[in-house]
Order: sequence, then C-alpha cells, then structure tokens
Amino acid sequence: MASTDLTKKLLARFDRLSGQRQNWETHWQEVADYMLPRKADVTKKRSRGDKRMELIFDSSPLQALELLAASLHGMLTNPSTPWFTLRFKQAEADSDEEAKIWLEAATEVMYTAFNRSNFQQEIFELYHDLITFGTAAMFVEEDEEDLIKFSTRHIDEVYIAENDKGRIDTIYRKFKLSARAIVQKFGESVSQDILTLEKKDPYQEIEIIHAVYPRSDFDPKKKDKQNMPFESVYMEYKNKNELSVSGFKEFPFVVPRYLKASHEIYGRSPAMTALPDVKMLNEMSKTTIKAAQKQVDPPLLVPDDGFLLPVRTVPGGLNFYRSGTRDRIEPLNIGANNPLGLNMEEQRRDAIRAVFYVNQLMMQDGPQMTATEVVQRNEEKMRLLGPVLGRLQSELLKPLIDRVFNILLRNNQLPPAPESLSGAEIDIEYVSPLAKAQKSTELQSIMRAIEILGSLANVAPVFDYVNFDNLVKHVADIVGMPQKLLKSQSQVNSEREQKQQQQQEQMQMQQVQQMAQAGGDIAPLAKALPEEAKAVANAEIE
Repeated sequence: MASTDLTKKLLARFDRLSGQRQNWETHWQEVADYMLPRKADVTKKRSRGDKRMELIFDSSPLQALELLAASLHGMLTNPSTPWFTLRFKQAEADSDEEAKIWLEAATEVMYTAFNRSNFQQEIFELYHDLITFGTAAMFVEEDEEDLIKFSTRHIDEVYIAENDKGRIDTIYRKFKLSARAIVQKFGESVSQDILTLEKKDPYQEIEIIHAVYPRSDFDPKKKDKQNMPFESVYMEYKNKNELSVSGFKEFPFVVPRYLKASHEIYGRSPAMTALPDVKMLNEMSKTTIKAAQKQVDPPLLVPDDGFLLPVRTVPGGLNFYRSGTRDRIEPLNIGANNPLGLNMEEQRRDAIRAVFYVNQLMMQDGPQMTATEVVQRNEEKMRLLGPVLGRLQSELLKPLIDRVFNILLRNNQLPPAPESLSGAEIDIEYVSPLAKAQKSTELQSIMRAIEILGSLANVAPVFDYVNFDNLVKHVADIVGMPQKLLKSQSQVNSEREQKQQQQQEQMQMQQVQQMAQAGGDIAPLAKALPEEAKAVANAEIE
C-alpha cells in the first residue's frame, strides 16, 4: 500500500496529540530519572544497557515506589486470591441458582485465562508506570497461540484522547519494529524501502504508528473487520505508508490514571508529588557523603616551606619533617560531623514515605496486633486508598475484565449458558483484599446490629423484623463465600417443609400416647391422624 488520505489524516491527528503531550514529557523524564531509572528514556535517548543511576544517591524513594506497586498488585489483582466475580445487574435474575452457578464457572475460566497468560508480570509493570507517570497503558489482544496476550506499553509510546464523557477512547502508539519483523507482520503491504532494508539490514528498527479510535461510520449490521466499533490502522511513520486497516469489537487498550485534574487528560502520580522531596534528599545525601569522605579522609595542613617530597597518605607512608620544628602534617578540622543534616535527611525520607503510604502498608514492629488494631489499620488504609481504588476500578479493572470476557466468549471458551440467562446483564463485583477491606465495615455493622437486637430479644420480638434468609446470603457475599457451597432456596424450602411435617407428626404421636396412658377415648383423634399415628393408637388400645 501507499500513502492514502486516511494515513495523512491520522498523521495530522497524531501531530496534534504529540503537541499536547510535550509539557508532560519533561516531567515524566525527571520523575523517572529519580524513581524509575530503568524507564528514564522519554526525552533522553539512551543506548540499551547504559547506566541510569547517576542522579541517585539515596534509594529509599525507589524502595517506597516498589512497595506501593507491590501493594497495589497484592490488593487488587493478587494471583493467589480471587479478585473479581460475575454478578447479575437485575435483582430478580440473582435468584436463579442455575444461572449463578454458571457465572461461577465462567469466573473460574477467566481466572485460568489470566493465570496461564503473561498477565501477572505485565500488570505489575503497569502499576510501576501508574505510580511513576500517573498514566499507564496495557494492550489486550487476541493471540492465535496464547488466546490472550497482555503487553504494558511504555508511556513514551502512548498518545491519548478522551471522549465527551472523560473516557479514553483514542490512542496512538509510536513504536519501533525491525525491518524483518515488519515484513513478517504485514507482508506485501510494506513499502519498497522496508523490503530493501529487510534484505540489507533486517534488524534496523523503523518507526510505526498504531492508531485505535471509534469508527465514525460503524455499521452494526456488517460483520467484517472493517465494520467494528473501533478502527485499527497501522502505518509507517516516515513513509506515511498504510500497512493495515482492521478493527476491534472493544477498545483493546486499558489506560488507567492514578489521579486526574478535570482539565487534563494525562494523570498525576505520587512520584510527581514526592519529586521535590526526592530531589532535595538526593542533594542532601550527596553532601553527606562528601562530608563523611572528608571526615574519614580529611584535607591536610602542610607547611608552605621545607617539604620538597610529595605527601604520602597511603597506609604505612613515610613523611619527613625537620626535627625540632612544628612543620608537621595535620588534618584540617572542617566540622563534618553535623547531626542537623542527618535529621533533615530523615525528615525528607518521612515525607516521601507518607506520599507512598509506606507506614500504612508495612507491618509494624513490636508485639502482635489485636483484632481491633488490625481493623483500624485496614480502615485507615481504605481511607487513604479508597479514592484511588474507585478510579482504578472504572479505568483499569472493569475494561480489563470486560475485554477478557468477550474474547473468551467469542472463542467458545466459556461453558454453555442456561436459557434463563438470555437477555440478562452481567456485572462485575470486586472481591480483592482491598475490596473486602471496604466491605468489612459493613460486616461489622451487621454483626453489631445482631448483637444489639439479641440483647433486646428478651423484652420484645425484635428478630421478627429480620429476614434471616437474605441476611445469610448477604453475609456470604460480603465474605466471598462461593455459591456452590450454599444450598438453593428451593432446597432449603423443601427441607424446611419436611422438618415441619416431621415435627407435627411427632407432636401428634405424643398426644396420642398421652391420651392412651390417661385411658381416654382416642378414636375421634385417630381419625384425624396419618396412618402411622393410627397404627400407634390401635396398638395402645389393644
């Protein structure tokens, strides 16, 4: 293919998005220099394998960032514990036990798909980008071999735009591929320059643009790749050559933002907040290192005359001076032992730890905490991370799960759905440790209410107001109890009827026995009893 009107239009849009992003690039570079140096190549183009720690003299900010990234990974998408489940939006559909069991089976299939893919390592990279740059991007694509493939893209590659609802629905990626890889991926669509380069230097990298945006002329009646809700275009950046045009049924990128101002598109991060303290800490650490070096290896006072030989400061070195004089070599006292500098450094570290919630995320030293202390720490953690969790649920977890669910559905990986599910809308419920911590307050309120009602039960029938069937189901949902471990409502009702019938029969038989022992006439009563009770009554008469 050659340059087309489509590629010219898209490249003009790309130039516009690139101009809007320029102010962010210097900010991203500075933040990465001090807190994520392995990705500090936004405006500085470095060779692969170069040293990137030259500006860092204190590693505590890097450790704090790593802790927050690991904590978000463990609290939101922990591979060892469930972190989401499927539910019905309609309350009436929630009573269908068969459908609920299907949802649990579908959820298990999704967990298997996540755990068998490269999701865990890529989502961990996304958390690093999110905390550092405030904006992160993950490409979720259908793969012929692995079915689903995840790839977190460097912020330097990503150019985004919002729709009227503030949601990201447009993304341009500018990245590099080798000439060999371009020919393998796009075949005959590549330009003649790429074909020539593939033969001469197959590993030379070429800039490629990938644009994904809502299709303006989308026709839902047509099912071909060029009539999907989102259009996908690959093109050569330099030659403006169109490589491929296709589409996606869902937006294939997940682009969460940590915090966001109303008039900005890109997000803000804790690393940006901590940057002034981080820069000051590094300068102070550099000064402290110099002071310590001077104290260990101090400058020397040497007489200005009488010394013709060089001063030897090595161990065992000999320096001669004139006998009977004070022409000796002495260290210069510079007052390097300054506790004020050390105190100021620790203050900066404390400020950085506060930004990254280090004290709330790490276990405290000392005796084992009580249950009340654990609850209080979880509540404090939720107060701090709650606003962030809300944005991550809407911009990260929900589109991610929706995308994976639809891919599995299109590839017939989910179990056959029951007919009762036809037309029912499915929603996502988050059951991660962080989401459970949010619900723990509700559970405590319920238990407290039951405790108070129990204390009043002796003076008034207060439990008549409580629907214990709904209470059991609600508590089971809060704690994340699997549906398959609960009996269906019909089964519970049937067992209750059987128990009630058995109790009635036992009471009637007891009455018969009591009247027989008293010598009364039981014939009228026996007529109203079941066959088992009649047999007992006749036996008593005989």
